[in-house]
Amino acid sequence: MAGKVALLLWAQTLGLAGAETTQLLVEPPWRSAVLWDRVTLTCQGLGNTGVTTCYKDMQCWRQEGHNSLTVTKNGTYTCERPSRGLSPPVRVLDAPLVLQVPVRALLEDDTVTLRCRRWRDNPVSSVSFYRAEKKLQELCNGTELSLSPLQLQHSGCYSCGSMVKSRVSWGWEESESVTVTVHGDPVTMRCLVQGGSASVTFTELHNRQEVAQAVAAGVCGSLLFLLLLLAVIRGWH
Repeated sequence: MAGKVALLLWAQTLGLAGAETTQLLVEPPWRSAVLWDRVTLTCQGLGNTGVTTCYKDMQCWRQEGHNSLTVTKNGTYTCERPSRGLSPPVRVLDAPLVLQVPVRALLEDDTVTLRCRRWRDNPVSSVSFYRAEKKLQELCNGTELSLSPLQLQHSGCYSCGSMVKSRVSWGWEESESVTVTVHGDPVTMRCLVQGGSASVTFTELHNRQEVAQAVAAGVCGSLLFLLLLLAVIRGWH
């Protein structure tokens, strides 16, 4: 029974550890976000939502009790909760050409799609993709590049370029670069806690994205709590 109680408390601790850091979630979940998608930003983390402060381009933009806001201007956004610090920045662009990468964690053996979009999704004749300024591929039909299966060496700075027709003439446009980081692939994660002579399985995660989220939830931050918890459990025995 003591082991099961320990597992429950540990699970709650892991969840809280992931919520300790302020995060600014973006919907649709792409980097970089584009203004014409009607982007919604949500400030997430512990603390009083009534004193959430939002910043645009490092200037205090809004201070209110709402977690979510719909972006109407391009710029760099962050949010802050008291004693929790600033969230990582989120860029919202209104550029002629934008390269987008999914916000989710990218793991080995995954498939990721990079998409190059022209302003307000106007059509383009062809698109070239670059990594570290070296040309990877040119697409005459289509604006998406699939990387599969992902390997660690796929990490790097990517961009895209295209000939774009303006009202007057054709001109070359290139997107801002976006950093792609591929993480190692932990296939299975199993946490066993001894409860007397029998072992109790806490969880077994086969989905790589769930594993990444669990690891990112702040395992290191909960180690001290776990040691204290184990000491209490020994006291019960």
